[in-house]
Amino acid sequence: MHMHAKPAHKTLALAIVFILSFAIVEAIAAWWSGSLALLGDAGHMASDSVALAIAAFAAWFALKPPSAKHSYGLGRAEIIAAWISSLLMLLISIAIIVEAIKRFENPTHVKASSVIIVGFFGLCVNLFVAWMLSRNAKSLNVRAAILHVISDALGSVAALLSGIVIYFFDWPPIDPLLSLVIAVLIMFSSIQLLRETLNVLMESVPAHLNLKKVARTMMSVKGVSAVHDLHIWTLSSGMVVLSAHVDIDDLGHWSSILEQLSISLRNHYEIEHVTLQPEISVQVLKYQSKSEYQKHAKNR
Repeated sequence: MHMHAKPAHKTLALAIVFILSFAIVEAIAAWWSGSLALLGDAGHMASDSVALAIAAFAAWFALKPPSAKHSYGLGRAEIIAAWISSLLMLLISIAIIVEAIKRFENPTHVKASSVIIVGFFGLCVNLFVAWMLSRNAKSLNVRAAILHVISDALGSVAALLSGIVIYFFDWPPIDPLLSLVIAVLIMFSSIQLLRETLNVLMESVPAHLNLKKVARTMMSVKGVSAVHDLHIWTLSSGMVVLSAHVDIDDLGHWSSILEQLSISLRNHYEIEHVTLQPEISVQVLKYQSKSEYQKHAKNR
């Protein structure tokens, strides 16, 4: 029996309930214990709830069908949400770094036992939510949400380790030190996802595809003499679009050539949405008639 993943917006909504509920618990515990790592993680989880709410709305919005105004549909809303979410994570990581530096200058007493308990349960909650979201991980929007949750899990690990070190070794600087390390890791992950979403918004060729290689594959189809004005871009998560002008020798064979091109692009590159314009090959146009060209080709 196969378990089917829930729609992305429903999964994200459920994740919000878990994360926001625990963020409130963690904030109270952070205030009680005086832990920066715990307080930072609580604020982090609360901001992630907002980011997940944006992601959930975008995932629901993206389900709306194409219209006269939005002929491709609204799938790119997920990409925009992923970009906003990644930018928010970058700003949060900078804020944690600034606060950690301040804490080095003014260390405070931390109630380690409370930090250990809350950090452990926070880690469990975040790992469960990350697993839940991973079932829809093909979407850039959901991947951005997973990044938030994983960074939350890292924050919980930092809080947990901080509590353990303070409890057994009585070394308070570990609290801001681990917060600093986690913030830097979050920053690098955020920058990577920002770059990926910007590439989509700028309609760049997907990273896993090579324009020249795709053109060569298309030209290997019988009847195709050249490919030009080739464009490949990502419309939304999981949807790659291709358009091109295809030079052929005989327009009468276009139906079969088009079918072969579509099959080739689907099998080799998983490109389903293809728009191709046939054009008579320049070599054919050099001759006064098609029969004259065929005679020349036969004698070569």
